[in-house]
Amino acid sequence: MKSGRVITQRPEGLTCEAGGFTIDPWQRVERAIITHCHSDHARWGMGSYLCSPTSAPLLRARLGPEISIQTLPYGEKLRIGEATVSFHPAGHIPGSAQVRLDVGGEVWLVTGDYKTEPDATSEPFELVRCHGLVTETTFGLPIYRWRKEDHLMSEIAAWWRENRAAGKTSVLLAYSLGKAQRLIKGVGREGPVVVHGAVATMNRACQHAGLRLPPWYLVSELPEGVKISDCLVIAPPSAAGTSWMNRMGKVSTAFASGWMALRGARRRRGLDHGFVVSDHVDWPNLLQVVRESGAETVWTTHGYAETVSKYVRENMGLDSQALVTHFVGETLDESEAGEEPETLETRGAREEQQ
Repeated sequence: MKSGRVITQRPEGLTCEAGGFTIDPWQRVERAIITHCHSDHARWGMGSYLCSPTSAPLLRARLGPEISIQTLPYGEKLRIGEATVSFHPAGHIPGSAQVRLDVGGEVWLVTGDYKTEPDATSEPFELVRCHGLVTETTFGLPIYRWRKEDHLMSEIAAWWRENRAAGKTSVLLAYSLGKAQRLIKGVGREGPVVVHGAVATMNRACQHAGLRLPPWYLVSELPEGVKISDCLVIAPPSAAGTSWMNRMGKVSTAFASGWMALRGARRRRGLDHGFVVSDHVDWPNLLQVVRESGAETVWTTHGYAETVSKYVRENMGLDSQALVTHFVGETLDESEAGEEPETLETRGAREEQQ
């Protein structure tokens, strides 16, 4: 099978020559197809953007209201040049999509970032059969195996209750888009939730896209009589060590990330607690997706791409190669994941700190 007739890796990104578009480009192109709105996948400066309807308000919140956007609902097919394109839920964050490409009956799937376990904020993952698969491998090692959603949220709620009893403010660091809303949805009924300005910006965009969230507040908007020490505070990792954090009083800090599965990750960051919460696929489900997709060729991107590609070749007997990309997946520092300082949500962060 010659993959070049469907998708090719070019300097600007994964490109479908038959359709004249690039998926999650990292250089300027005239036509971009966006899998989801994390900034290593959705960049400013493209001629036009095609995304899921849920992603549109998130994309405008990040890149500006003036960008040219076309939306395509999940499952609907769109003919672009000689290619037929459809979006399928990726389960990563609200609006995240896998991109299915059909050129002359040859089908390839670009997963973007994805997660197979359901949560309360993202559209559930859909398995798509294909001839060729381009899959993320952010957590592509056997040590990464995620626990069920209800167990994770119960664990966070218990930590919050313990801190409240001790008079400490619970500060939970998490990505401002996707992870933050998932946490608010998961534990927000336990008590008042305060968010950083960057999180507030993405909360509003998600709510505009139709996501329902429990009540949340900025520090300046706390109801009278509510103490900050009674609240769960959700902030991006970049807020750690800033003057904004000094407003929280005596704190207990935690991080919600898949990297908390690594021994020593919490200690190196000086955290009191770490919660293994990831919006990416874990090891056993990654292999299951590869098997059940029916793909004969598998390309791997970011994270442990070389390791997974070798495993797929040697243990699953499939043609596989690792791609060099600009995608970084989940990191311990939100700025490393492409959270550029010029994004609109950063303005919210500055306003909150003033």
